[in-house]
Amino acid sequence: MAKIPATTGPSLTSNYAKPKSTRSSATTSEGTMPKLRSAPEQAHRKAVESNIADVVRYLQEVLGQKLVAHVAGVSDPRTVARWAAGERAPRAEHEQRLRCAYQTFQLLLAEESPHTVRAWFLGLNPQLDDQSPAQSIREGDFRDVLVAAKAFLAGDECHPKDRR
Repeated sequence: MAKIPATTGPSLTSNYAKPKSTRSSATTSEGTMPKLRSAPEQAHRKAVESNIADVVRYLQEVLGQKLVAHVAGVSDPRTVARWAAGERAPRAEHEQRLRCAYQTFQLLLAEESPHTVRAWFLGLNPQLDDQSPAQSIREGDFRDVLVAAKAFLAGDECHPKDRR
Protein backbone atom coordinates (compact mmCIF):
# COMPACT_ATOMS: atom_id res chain seq x y z
CA MET A 1 0.00 0.00 0.00
CA ALA A 2 1.37 3.40 -0.98
CA LYS A 3 2.08 5.88 1.77
CA ILE A 4 -0.08 8.99 1.73
CA PRO A 5 2.06 12.13 1.75
CA ALA A 6 1.92 14.15 4.93
CA THR A 7 1.03 17.75 4.25
CA THR A 8 0.20 20.64 6.42
CA GLY A 9 -2.45 21.64 3.89
CA PRO A 10 -4.29 24.92 3.74
CA SER A 11 -5.84 26.74 6.64
CA LEU A 12 -9.20 25.10 7.02
CA THR A 13 -10.83 28.16 8.51
CA SER A 14 -10.70 30.27 5.36
CA ASN A 15 -13.54 30.54 2.89
CA TYR A 16 -12.99 28.29 -0.07
CA ALA A 17 -13.76 29.51 -3.53
CA LYS A 18 -15.85 26.72 -4.97
CA PRO A 19 -15.55 26.02 -8.70
CA LYS A 20 -18.15 27.77 -10.77
CA SER A 21 -20.70 25.64 -12.50
CA THR A 22 -21.03 25.99 -16.24
CA ARG A 23 -24.85 26.04 -15.90
CA SER A 24 -27.24 28.34 -14.16
CA SER A 25 -29.35 27.01 -11.32
CA ALA A 26 -32.12 24.67 -12.36
CA THR A 27 -35.70 25.93 -12.33
CA THR A 28 -39.11 24.40 -12.60
CA SER A 29 -40.84 24.13 -15.96
CA GLU A 30 -42.45 27.50 -15.22
CA GLY A 31 -38.97 28.98 -14.69
CA THR A 32 -39.90 30.55 -11.36
CA MET A 33 -38.55 28.49 -8.47
CA PRO A 34 -35.29 26.58 -8.16
CA LYS A 35 -35.55 22.82 -7.82
CA LEU A 36 -34.34 21.37 -4.57
CA ARG A 37 -31.78 18.59 -4.86
CA SER A 38 -30.38 16.20 -2.32
CA ALA A 39 -26.77 16.58 -1.21
CA PRO A 40 -25.61 13.57 -3.29
CA GLU A 41 -27.31 14.96 -6.41
CA GLN A 42 -25.86 18.44 -5.83
CA ALA A 43 -22.36 17.04 -5.29
CA HIS A 44 -22.63 14.92 -8.43
CA ARG A 45 -23.87 17.85 -10.52
CA LYS A 46 -21.05 20.10 -9.28
CA ALA A 47 -18.47 17.41 -10.09
CA VAL A 48 -19.84 16.92 -13.59
CA GLU A 49 -20.42 20.55 -14.51
CA SER A 50 -17.26 22.11 -13.10
CA ASN A 51 -14.25 22.84 -15.27
CA ILE A 52 -11.42 20.43 -14.39
CA ALA A 53 -8.93 23.25 -13.73
CA ASP A 54 -11.40 24.72 -11.20
CA VAL A 55 -11.84 21.30 -9.59
CA VAL A 56 -8.07 20.87 -9.27
CA ARG A 57 -7.61 24.39 -7.84
CA TYR A 58 -10.32 23.72 -5.26
CA LEU A 59 -8.89 20.36 -4.24
CA GLN A 60 -5.40 21.85 -4.13
CA GLU A 61 -6.64 24.50 -1.70
CA VAL A 62 -8.61 22.20 0.60
CA LEU A 63 -6.45 19.06 0.52
CA GLY A 64 -3.00 20.36 -0.43
CA GLN A 65 -1.01 19.80 -3.59
CA LYS A 66 0.82 16.65 -2.43
CA LEU A 67 -2.35 14.89 -1.36
CA VAL A 68 -4.12 15.82 -4.60
CA ALA A 69 -1.18 14.39 -6.55
CA HIS A 70 -1.42 11.20 -4.53
CA VAL A 71 -5.19 10.88 -5.03
CA ALA A 72 -4.86 11.57 -8.76
CA GLY A 73 -2.14 8.97 -9.10
CA VAL A 74 0.75 11.18 -10.20
CA SER A 75 4.19 11.23 -8.62
CA ASP A 76 5.07 14.88 -9.19
CA PRO A 77 2.94 17.41 -7.26
CA ARG A 78 3.98 20.09 -9.79
CA THR A 79 1.73 18.29 -12.27
CA VAL A 80 -1.21 19.30 -10.08
CA ALA A 81 -0.09 22.94 -10.24
CA ARG A 82 0.03 22.75 -14.06
CA TRP A 83 -3.50 21.30 -14.14
CA ALA A 84 -4.75 23.98 -11.75
CA ALA A 85 -3.20 26.72 -13.89
CA GLY A 86 -4.85 25.29 -17.01
CA GLU A 87 -1.45 24.70 -18.64
CA ARG A 88 -2.24 21.04 -19.16
CA ALA A 89 -5.28 18.82 -18.84
CA PRO A 90 -5.14 15.63 -16.78
CA ARG A 91 -5.44 12.29 -18.55
CA ALA A 92 -8.84 10.62 -18.37
CA GLU A 93 -7.92 8.28 -15.49
CA HIS A 94 -6.53 11.19 -13.44
CA GLU A 95 -9.55 13.36 -14.18
CA GLN A 96 -11.87 10.58 -13.04
CA ARG A 97 -10.06 10.34 -9.70
CA LEU A 98 -10.08 14.13 -9.28
CA ARG A 99 -13.79 14.40 -10.01
CA CYS A 100 -14.54 11.57 -7.57
CA ALA A 101 -12.50 13.32 -4.86
CA TYR A 102 -14.27 16.60 -5.58
CA GLN A 103 -17.73 14.99 -5.57
CA THR A 104 -16.96 13.23 -2.29
CA PHE A 105 -15.60 16.42 -0.72
CA GLN A 106 -18.71 18.36 -1.79
CA LEU A 107 -21.00 15.64 -0.47
CA LEU A 108 -19.38 15.64 2.97
CA LEU A 109 -19.12 19.44 3.02
CA ALA A 110 -22.93 19.62 2.92
CA GLU A 111 -22.93 18.64 6.61
CA GLU A 112 -19.35 18.67 7.86
CA SER A 113 -16.62 21.28 8.26
CA PRO A 114 -13.72 21.43 5.76
CA HIS A 115 -11.40 20.32 8.57
CA THR A 116 -13.51 17.21 9.24
CA VAL A 117 -13.77 16.40 5.54
CA ARG A 118 -9.98 16.65 5.07
CA ALA A 119 -9.44 14.42 8.10
CA TRP A 120 -11.97 11.94 6.68
CA PHE A 121 -9.97 11.74 3.44
CA LEU A 122 -6.75 11.00 5.35
CA GLY A 123 -8.02 8.68 8.07
CA LEU A 124 -8.11 4.92 7.98
CA ASN A 125 -11.73 4.08 7.28
CA PRO A 126 -13.25 0.85 8.62
CA GLN A 127 -15.80 0.97 5.80
CA LEU A 128 -12.95 0.78 3.29
CA ASP A 129 -11.18 -2.15 4.96
CA ASP A 130 -9.10 0.26 7.07
CA GLN A 131 -7.73 2.09 4.08
CA SER A 132 -7.96 5.85 3.68
CA PRO A 133 -10.50 7.28 1.23
CA ALA A 134 -7.62 9.10 -0.50
CA GLN A 135 -5.89 5.78 -1.18
CA SER A 136 -9.16 4.12 -2.20
CA ILE A 137 -9.82 6.84 -4.80
CA ARG A 138 -6.25 6.44 -6.10
CA GLU A 139 -6.93 2.71 -6.53
CA GLY A 140 -10.20 3.36 -8.37
CA ASP A 141 -12.66 2.30 -5.67
CA PHE A 142 -14.95 5.25 -6.42
CA ARG A 143 -18.26 3.62 -5.59
CA ASP A 144 -17.04 2.32 -2.24
CA VAL A 145 -15.71 5.78 -1.30
CA LEU A 146 -19.04 7.45 -2.09
CA VAL A 147 -20.94 4.76 -0.15
CA ALA A 148 -18.57 5.24 2.80
CA ALA A 149 -19.09 9.03 2.65
CA LYS A 150 -22.88 8.63 2.64
CA ALA A 151 -22.64 6.17 5.53
CA PHE A 152 -20.45 8.63 7.45
CA LEU A 153 -23.08 11.34 7.01
CA ALA A 154 -25.82 8.95 8.08
CA GLY A 155 -23.82 7.66 11.06
CA ASP A 156 -24.12 4.16 9.59
CA GLU A 157 -21.48 1.59 10.57
CA CYS A 158 -22.42 -0.91 7.83
CA HIS A 159 -19.58 -1.99 5.55
CA PRO A 160 -20.26 -0.78 1.97
CA LYS A 161 -19.41 -4.16 0.46
CA ASP A 162 -22.23 -5.68 2.56
CA ARG A 163 -24.74 -3.51 0.65
CA ARG A 164 -24.11 -5.07 -2.75
